[in-house]
Amino acid sequence: MKVGFVGLGIMGRPMAENLLKAGYELTVFGHHADVNQELADHGAYVAGNNKEVAEKSEVVITMVQNSPQVRDAVFGKDGLAEGFKAGESVLIDMSSIDPVESRKIAAELEKIGVDMMDCPVSGGEPKAIDGTLSVMCGGKKETFDRYYDVLMAMAGSAVYVGSIGAGNVAKLANQMIVASNIGIVAEALTFAKKAGTDPELVYKAIRGGLAGSTVLDAKAPMMLSGNYKPGFRIDLHIKDLTNALNASHAINMPVPMTAHMMEVMQELKNHDEGGCDHDDIVRYYERMTGTSIAKKDE
Repeated sequence: MKVGFVGLGIMGRPMAENLLKAGYELTVFGHHADVNQELADHGAYVAGNNKEVAEKSEVVITMVQNSPQVRDAVFGKDGLAEGFKAGESVLIDMSSIDPVESRKIAAELEKIGVDMMDCPVSGGEPKAIDGTLSVMCGGKKETFDRYYDVLMAMAGSAVYVGSIGAGNVAKLANQMIVASNIGIVAEALTFAKKAGTDPELVYKAIRGGLAGSTVLDAKAPMMLSGNYKPGFRIDLHIKDLTNALNASHAINMPVPMTAHMMEVMQELKNHDEGGCDHDDIVRYYERMTGTSIAKKDE
């Protein structure tokens, strides 16, 4: 199967590499010559623009930053839409964007005979590298079934959620939960330290109980070691929470916990920490309390 890939950043690059490892005939387009060359060395064809990617592919995957970048990749100059073939081409957008925009882009593509799925991912760079991402898919069920194996070349799980836009609704729900979970982990461990208890021992004590979670096990050790290297950057989480707030307001739903975590992350960004991992939320509490749980600071 001929697969196209647009967006070769922190996540897209290893995802494209896993498609090559799975044996797919891959055409790519990216703006970094070194990444293009590395993928070419592994067997990819490097196109000159997005239009050429679409011309050479049955299905095209986009993995870019946000809604405007998806729209530009599809409908901009020399965009995918100029190379798509009516009744044949399929777009799988794996970016995390506003579900309202996913539906708008899909509706515009439908007018020119192109099918679209929105299939955002969770798992960050480590799971993109080892091919165990969680993929949340919206679109036609028959399209999901047809390209399930393509998705699973990059993923540990791919779940069909519903019609177009549903994938990004699921991703935003994921990001709302993750933000709030990281926030309460940081708050609780800072509480433990300020109360005169070793936060690392508290973490070990609670991780096997109801408070235990993937977030706790992933982020508490990073907080305790003072490791704020991304992972998943605060700036990207702000982008996702902005989309979550926009989508929730569009359906007249209050989301107070999400709104609070957005304000926390804005405080971090104002301290030039937008490029840090979202476990950096613990430094928000550090500044509020004058208490650090990071052992390197003791």
